Amino acid sequence: MPAAKIRILFVCMGNVCRSPLARGALERLLEQTGLLPYVELDTAGTHAYHEGRGADPRAAAVAARRGMDLSAHRARRFRDEDFERFDYILALDRENLAYLEERAPAEHRHKVRLLLSFCPELGREEVPDPYYGGLQGFDLVMDLVEAAAEALVRRLRSELRLAG
Repeated sequence: MPAAKIRILFVCMGNVCRSPLARGALERLLEQTGLLPYVELDTAGTHAYHEGRGADPRAAAVAARRGMDLSAHRARRFRDEDFERFDYILALDRENLAYLEERAPAEHRHKVRLLLSFCPELGREEVPDPYYGGLQGFDLVMDLVEAAAEALVRRLRSELRLAG
């Protein structure tokens, strides 16, 4: 296995709903597959609306129902140095992707992509923002990020095998 970890950053708008759920889903799966020691995960938002706050209570409730604990999450804003630090910078929707693509230095643009690009079989490109809706929206987000986490684990297994 590689000496350096693969670093993944999930990016949404406020960093209290979708990106913490995506991180939680991938972290749980990495733990189950024994790959967690080889991967570093973080989240960020393109806006500072909720900086320093925990996960949205609805996101935390959906996560808890699926065996994930988001209590340690604290929202932060995306920083330009994240382009240097992370290997994958995964936007949850096109608006946040556009923000990242505009800011990305040419040498780091290849790191930026939509999370759901890892699972085209879903027939969706974006994870919808559930913030202004009800719990059903959070369940949909959880379904989508869990599918993406499974696809990412397949990709990471392959990458770690090549590096190791």
